[in-house]
Amino acid sequence: MTAAASASLDRYMAARGRNRRRRWLIYLAMAVAAIWCLNDTVVADTDWERIGSLGAILSAVGEFIGIDWGLVPNLWQPALETIMVATLGTLLGVITCIPAIWFGAMNITPYAPVTYPLARLMMTLSRSIHEIVWALFFVAAVGLGALAGVLAIAVRSVGFIAKMSAEAIEDLDPKPVEAIRAVGGNDFQVFLYAILPQVLPAMISVIIFEWEINIRRSSILGLVGAGGLGLVFFRQLNTFNHPGVTTVIAAILVLVLLGEIVSHYVRKAVI
Repeated sequence: MTAAASASLDRYMAARGRNRRRRWLIYLAMAVAAIWCLNDTVVADTDWERIGSLGAILSAVGEFIGIDWGLVPNLWQPALETIMVATLGTLLGVITCIPAIWFGAMNITPYAPVTYPLARLMMTLSRSIHEIVWALFFVAAVGLGALAGVLAIAVRSVGFIAKMSAEAIEDLDPKPVEAIRAVGGNDFQVFLYAILPQVLPAMISVIIFEWEINIRRSSILGLVGAGGLGLVFFRQLNTFNHPGVTTVIAAILVLVLLGEIVSHYVRKAVI
């Protein structure tokens, strides 16, 4: 081995050793931060005396074991209401997010300095606020009931559907767009024949996926008075009917599983 090759190998090994030490220092810093967070947010902030012994914990958990079969016939209507809230909320969200999709895609936005940041702000606002907070707002605005849940689901859906659809439009192949423009096509024809065929499968997939998520969301919106299974859950919890709470949780689980099955087959049939 020549002197130059030997010096190059030494530099490589030294750099490798420095990278290894740097990596282990990063791992150590992450471990210290995780331990500090665990101690500060869990260990120091937990009322351990109230939790009691392991036997007390198991006894408390045991109260929720069992099914209140008398409650089961009364769950059909709230379950149907939950599905309707999720479906109507998703449809309303799709209609509402059309301007956000149009403004939020950089390659088709009408006036980028104004419309693009406005649409992105709308998407961020929708995603940043939890659906329960939106439901509380609409319950105060329109009163208790399913309408508040539908509006909360719709507003919460705008951010995800609009963001994913706008990004799909930004990533499309520009060649069909250029071809239609070259033969004199207007903006509507460009959208109809060049943009929509490319992004429609992705948009449909996003909408179906959001509907599936909205079933989970609508299941808990009843906790703030927006109807559905969440309202039944809240009543069972307030009356200390612990088997009834478990029954409602099982019903929500079944509803979510059905939603996943339906969305799977719809996605296969449509896309």
